Amino acid sequence: MDDGTNRLGWMLDDALRMPETRYAILLSADGLLMAHSERISRDEAERQAAGMAGLQSLARSTAEFCGNADTTWRQTVNEFDDGYVFLVAAGPGAYLSVSATQRVDMETVSFRLQELVQRLGKEMTSPPRPGAGRPA
Repeated sequence: MDDGTNRLGWMLDDALRMPETRYAILLSADGLLMAHSERISRDEAERQAAGMAGLQSLARSTAEFCGNADTTWRQTVNEFDDGYVFLVAAGPGAYLSVSATQRVDMETVSFRLQELVQRLGKEMTSPPRPGAGRPA
């Protein structure tokens, strides 16, 4: 992935321009790493992606606790002594996670993550190729 296949990594690096943010990863629902910020190694990003997929699955399984088992999961925030981990839906089958220090402005991070999700959605959706689907 660090060999040029981390094509969306620059967008994650851009998100980390917020004060007190640390790392960012983009992952698939099954825990595969899709992109990572420059500040985190590929190996660590892959390990975190697997964990984030499990975290997202656990969060979705508690939807009924909000009153409706069919409600849509949008975001999970975990708080630790040394900071926060934000995990948000980033499109069909994709999730974005950012870690930050305990001094981060949580509202700003949540807002910026939603902006980034919009940008990522445009980048991850490829337009149809000209002539695709026409009989040969």
